[in-house]
Amino acid sequence: MRTALCSLTTLITLAACSKAPEPSSAPHKPPGLDGPDTAHASGPQPPATPQAPSATVTMIAGQGDATVKVEVVDTEPKIEKGLMYRQFMPEDQGMLFLMGEEKVQTFWMRNTLIPLDMIFITKDMVVAGVVEQAEPKTETLRTVGKPSTFVLEVNGGWAAAHGIRGGAKVTFNGVPTTAGARP
Repeated sequence: MRTALCSLTTLITLAACSKAPEPSSAPHKPPGLDGPDTAHASGPQPPATPQAPSATVTMIAGQGDATVKVEVVDTEPKIEKGLMYRQFMPEDQGMLFLMGEEKVQTFWMRNTLIPLDMIFITKDMVVAGVVEQAEPKTETLRTVGKPSTFVLEVNGGWAAAHGIRGGAKVTFNGVPTTAGARP
């Protein structure tokens, strides 16, 4: 037993006295990755740029067709974040929420910095109702009290400027064919 203890002590002593490898001046990157190393960048990172809208929503109103380019959100985390923290949205753009089921939907404006119109759309592609000029940074629940499957958020005043009201017909272009089929 004494021999084993002496051998163990010798190993520990040798390990403790050995020189550690010199650190590399460049951070380690897995092979095949090009570009700057952002994982080790100092300071705050800029917020992610919103996805460029590739889909459109068109509503047939009394004043003619009104079309808006939309960013489509269909996952729980994206729906929960919505337009929070955005300081600006172009006049002809919006966000289309694919809610996954037809029911009475409710929204709030916590951490949303710009006034919005919320257009609630049924599975039959008809406007169920509109909440106009929702006040930013509030937790007041907004709803039209009627079932909807989709909610379109646009800049405050857009719906009135285009004559959008309950009963308007709606079409989607470029929205995934599984629209509203969110798990």
